[in-house]
Amino acid sequence: MSSLPFPFPVVAYKDDRIVLIDQTLLPDRLAWRECADIPSLCRAIVELAVRGAPAIGVAAAYGLALSWRLAASRGGTTEDMLKCLEHDRDLLAATRPTAVNLFWALDRLGKVARRLVAGRKSADQIGSALLEEAHRVLDEDIAMCRALGRAGAELLSEGATVLTHCNAGGLATGGYGTAVGVVYGAIEAGKTIRVFADETRPLLQGARLTAWELVDQGVDVTVICDSAAATVLKQGRIDAVITGADRIAANGDAANKIGTYPLAVLAERHEVPFYIAAPASTFDPDTPDGEGIVIEERDPDEVHTFGSVRATPEGVAAWNPAFDVTPAALITAFITEHGVLRPPFHQSLGPVLKR
Repeated sequence: MSSLPFPFPVVAYKDDRIVLIDQTLLPDRLAWRECADIPSLCRAIVELAVRGAPAIGVAAAYGLALSWRLAASRGGTTEDMLKCLEHDRDLLAATRPTAVNLFWALDRLGKVARRLVAGRKSADQIGSALLEEAHRVLDEDIAMCRALGRAGAELLSEGATVLTHCNAGGLATGGYGTAVGVVYGAIEAGKTIRVFADETRPLLQGARLTAWELVDQGVDVTVICDSAAATVLKQGRIDAVITGADRIAANGDAANKIGTYPLAVLAERHEVPFYIAAPASTFDPDTPDGEGIVIEERDPDEVHTFGSVRATPEGVAAWNPAFDVTPAALITAFITEHGVLRPPFHQSLGPVLKR
């Protein structure tokens, strides 16, 4: 395997544009979407052209670097430019309320901008510093994911089969992956690993994205309907369930793609370890427990339709929460760049709750 799952970036900054793999087109077509302003980047995030909490964080970091450059091109004082940046920060923050990496990246870039404006740096100096900081967010994400991949690899034996949900691979991060990054880490360690990927209704991120990138990497992957997970666990075909997360509360309650919670319940019932792989940027020390996690609700039409075909009768209602919360008591351990963190989580999560 190469140093990254992909020979191309998931999110990049080029010629004052943010360039993203358009994940709405996969697996049929690999294409990029260019965002030349903040509204277009917001649309890309809302429409899931870029998705996955770490990847959204990277995109948001580049978004504020772009915001500053656009404001600087219009002239004015650095205080005026900072006001524009804060406005764009609020637009980006409103796109995906559950993904804590989004807010982590926005706060990180915002602090740099405010510090340099207060220090009377020039607009060009601040613009360069913001872009450099955004590059660091990307580089650190890849490094964190590779480190957690190595840590998690030790949990998988030769020939293990992993069940995962949604997409927590390279497409969801700066380019390596969280849950799928553990699979990559084990393969890089010389192990043969198989993956069962839940299709992940309603938008099929497992069937469309996880399967696409694993096939691209030559990994043995089988797609199953979400409702088949109980059966493969009962049959003893799964050695570990590993998912990513979009926000993890201070007590270890974890929000991830809708359907993750029942997987954790099933894993406990069948005595299969349930792991969550996530970098420190996904842990939220300001949210005490899962009750405080805001759950994004998306357009009901995503449930009503399958592809472009209406799948429900006209007049019926649909409810479409994007995430659910898995209680900490159901989580065997968190796989992080700081190692494998096991219960009691009020003690072990200390390294990832520092800001």
